[in-house]
Amino acid sequence: MSRLSPETPLDGLDWIPRPKLTALKRLGITTLGDLIRHFPRRYEDRIKFDHFPDMASERAFCLFGVVRKTAYRRFGPRRIFEARVEDESAGVLGSPLLCRWFNMPWIQKMISNDDRIVLFGKPRIRGSQVVMEHPEFEIIEDEAGRSIHFDRITPVHPAGDGIAPRALRELVHRALEEADLSSIPLLWPGASEGPEIWKDVHFPRSFEELEAARSRLVREEFFGIQLVVCSRHAAVRGAGGVVRAGTGELWREVEKTLPFQLTPAQREVMAEISADLAAPFRMNRLLQGDVGSGKTLVALRAMLQAAESGWQAALMAPTQILAEQHYLNFRRILDPLGIPVVLRTASRKEESSGGPTDASPGLFDGTHGSRRVPSLVIGTHALLFEGAEFEKLGLVVIDEQHKFGVIQRSRLIARADVPDVLVMTATPIPRTITQTLYGDLDVSVIRGKPPGRGQVVTAVREPSKLPDITAFLRKKIDEGRQAYVVYPLVDESEKLEAKSARVEFEKWRELLAPAEVGLVHGRLSPEEKESAMRGFREGRIAALVATTVIEVGVDVPNACIMIIENAGRFGLSQIHQLRGRIGRGAEKSYCILLHEAPDDATKAKLAALENSSDGFEIAEADLRLRGPGDILGTAQSGFPPLRLGDLLRDGDVMTEARTVAREILEADPDLVQPGHEILRRFVDKSLQPTSTVS
Repeated sequence: MSRLSPETPLDGLDWIPRPKLTALKRLGITTLGDLIRHFPRRYEDRIKFDHFPDMASERAFCLFGVVRKTAYRRFGPRRIFEARVEDESAGVLGSPLLCRWFNMPWIQKMISNDDRIVLFGKPRIRGSQVVMEHPEFEIIEDEAGRSIHFDRITPVHPAGDGIAPRALRELVHRALEEADLSSIPLLWPGASEGPEIWKDVHFPRSFEELEAARSRLVREEFFGIQLVVCSRHAAVRGAGGVVRAGTGELWREVEKTLPFQLTPAQREVMAEISADLAAPFRMNRLLQGDVGSGKTLVALRAMLQAAESGWQAALMAPTQILAEQHYLNFRRILDPLGIPVVLRTASRKEESSGGPTDASPGLFDGTHGSRRVPSLVIGTHALLFEGAEFEKLGLVVIDEQHKFGVIQRSRLIARADVPDVLVMTATPIPRTITQTLYGDLDVSVIRGKPPGRGQVVTAVREPSKLPDITAFLRKKIDEGRQAYVVYPLVDESEKLEAKSARVEFEKWRELLAPAEVGLVHGRLSPEEKESAMRGFREGRIAALVATTVIEVGVDVPNACIMIIENAGRFGLSQIHQLRGRIGRGAEKSYCILLHEAPDDATKAKLAALENSSDGFEIAEADLRLRGPGDILGTAQSGFPPLRLGDLLRDGDVMTEARTVAREILEADPDLVQPGHEILRRFVDKSLQPTSTVS
């Protein structure tokens, strides 16, 4: 019998149940090839099951048993379905386990007495009973299906509404029988794997066979990604650009006014960016550095070089607070030199007083043209829309770039004529993610912080210690210092057990009186936020109660204490970003993380913050604790989620794939063309080889 092409649409196959087509489409599965590439999320050893547990565990167990008794109970608004399961994995009944599902009434229609059942979940102790709450389960219905579902290493595929893992397993198995597996392209140079690789990754006969197939297909997946990101990089380099060499005079004058010395890392990165601007190709560079490492000065250096070359430069920040802070900092540095700056946000349109005067002739010589068009533009999303007009925009700087989506970045870049692009982030990025998410950008890293920064001590405390913490806070305020108190919510929530900034603000006003306490959160008007921030910057407000609106860019060197309530509700990297708001002066600083009885995962997260202040170490720990998730999600990068590879486990494979992809593209530059066969075969309908930032 002739095999079907992997491109065969599922809606033309009579063995696909019609009701399942919609569910498959929601999973992005519309062809035979999609089914074959719908890899299992885990495998269960249904040859040798775990013994029924007699204690709680953080490890998930795969169990096989028989249902002896079911019950459906009501406790007020809660509905609980219970199934008592006895161990049958060794052929001897005993060791009962109680399974519970809350507010899921349809479960009682799926599980009956005497059903043979496979369970997957973590055991807990409830009273004196070992319980699994909301375990995954599968009923073993018949002997005929055991070759697929039982007595083997059984794949569990990602399922969805309207289709269960068992049904997906059957469809994938049929697809592997029907499709011409030899026609599925393998991209890795010299790849000799036959069609068995696809069967081995879904229905392996041993874990060794599974690992071999998985390794080869991860290499394929990563190589395809690297072909695309490296081709994007080559395309930008080959598209030509404008030489914006400047003279360096403006920056030399700025550097004379700085009250500190630049770090070696800052100087090195400035040189890399300056060389890019002076080259005849477009700069497309990512600048990453830990909080407080001095990225803003690096950006200013680049913007001045563009201005000297007769081009506008624009810096887009994700919040009005951050944009206004950049604007004020730039004016403080540039006004004495007569270099104009302008602010553009949704609520403010403000031109600086920069420019030559009788008292200060200024260094800006007018090569850009009309002085009414400023050289340096600072703004928020307002830069994307009409009213924020540019003339000869040549350099686009995007601060905290992860706060913007692909489309937003592209809209600003599209307003320029062959622009150089610098994207910045204060969230250190692990190497394997940099190679994928930002693989088409050149990368500069600032490690270390400018001299004169104080030590930041981080401590985890229970809320019961709050009176002692408050006394310490009052002492520091009496010494003239300032503090942040951060909450996860703006208002109280019935769904979440977490404190809110608005409610706790009143408490802190009483606790710290007569010191002034301010409040800032995302629901305030821009004017209200700016008033609170101005009072804090000027020292009139001693303590600022806030949400994560202060996460990026707020720079008040006198603030040396941060209290984070319900700290376990924040991400690890997010807490590190918040912590970066203190320790910006010479004073020793203190970050206090409050959380009530944290579980093991939360303890590990908070302990990582206690033990390290290095953002790159924190980022790696965050990746280990949370996993990469949809790190290649389309919202931020334009990439689909990884199908099989794991950026933690398979980092070395990604590095190897990047090296090979670069070698191939250097040998055959025509691969850069989006329509080239090898790229088209890989990207098919899910991955388009267009630049991450353009």
